[in-house]
Amino acid sequence: MIHYDLRCSAGHEFDGWFKDSAAFDRQAKAGFVECPVCGATEVAKRLMAPAIPRKGRTRVKDLPAVPPAPPAEMPATAPAAAGPMPAQVVALLQRMRAEVEKSCDYVGTEFAEEARKIHRGESDRRGIYGEASDAEASALREEGIEVARLPWVPRADG
Repeated sequence: MIHYDLRCSAGHEFDGWFKDSAAFDRQAKAGFVECPVCGATEVAKRLMAPAIPRKGRTRVKDLPAVPPAPPAEMPATAPAAAGPMPAQVVALLQRMRAEVEKSCDYVGTEFAEEARKIHRGESDRRGIYGEASDAEASALREEGIEVARLPWVPRADG
């Protein structure tokens, strides 16, 4: 795997991992490498310094294959870091919201019941989105119905 620092035609900087440099070249030429901020597909590699470990420091290949267990005092599910969400994450979530709204039916507070109807074959099979409490989402999962919660950010267009 190779890690590249990248810059889109609009000047946004981001990074990406690729199998090798040829994989990056193929994907970039096909328009598959996309800026997470603006969606531009005209992307170039930035000048990077090689990752050479200092003398006496652990090299990546010397690290254990499985990450060590967290310390005993660390809770199993640590809360998310506080602070503003990075702009790139907001942009990706806005694009995801737009795709959900374009491709799925909004069913509002009837989400759990409509998901059950679709699961039982009583309603047309299709993508839906709406509101469900934690208890409703948990009950759907226990019934074998796949559901996912998405962070719902404001639309990109305001």
